[in-house]
Amino acid sequence: MLEEQFYIEQITHQMAMEVIVANHYLHRRAPCSWAFGMFDKTFHQLMGVVVYGVSPSSTLLRGICGDDEAKNVYELTRLWIDDSVPKNGESWLIANTMNKLDREIIVSFADSSQNHVGVVYQAANFIYTGLSAKFRDPKVQGLEHQHHATYANGLTNKEVVEKFGDRVYWVDRPRKHRYVYFATSKSRRKVLMRKLRYPVLPYPKANNE
Repeated sequence: MLEEQFYIEQITHQMAMEVIVANHYLHRRAPCSWAFGMFDKTFHQLMGVVVYGVSPSSTLLRGICGDDEAKNVYELTRLWIDDSVPKNGESWLIANTMNKLDREIIVSFADSSQNHVGVVYQAANFIYTGLSAKFRDPKVQGLEHQHHATYANGLTNKEVVEKFGDRVYWVDRPRKHRYVYFATSKSRRKVLMRKLRYPVLPYPKANNE
């Protein structure tokens, strides 16, 4: 049992970002309001990190359950587990941290461009709500190391072009599998389910299934 081998503690933003930048496949910082570490009980070594933050996308925050629940949403922005941890370690870490948050709605995405379908979220009993919409994101020459939401925060695409001029080019955003979880009581979950604006769909299958 994982609880016999590991324990979970809240960790600092700095510690979480150091681990994520070094080990996560994106090697990039992410919004972080809460971060938790998964530690080995024998050596107290950090073996996994999960990060929750407020998405910079107001469209996403409003789009899940409407305007009145927009400030009740966290995005699971980063997840990393050491390869030596048993296969269900990721879902165990997620399932045992969502109930520690001060918001009820958790959304996360599995990157289809990385051949991810979100098996870890399926194991943690998230609701599958389909693929994200098709978008083209503005990129700026010289700022490719940053997420577009960093240098375009609060700006429309037109304003990004006005600000950066000929340095702007456009890239199709990979579509992602979107998962939602309601970390709350059974009665409150029923209320949020009625507010959910996305369809509840069957889980997608991994390519090797």
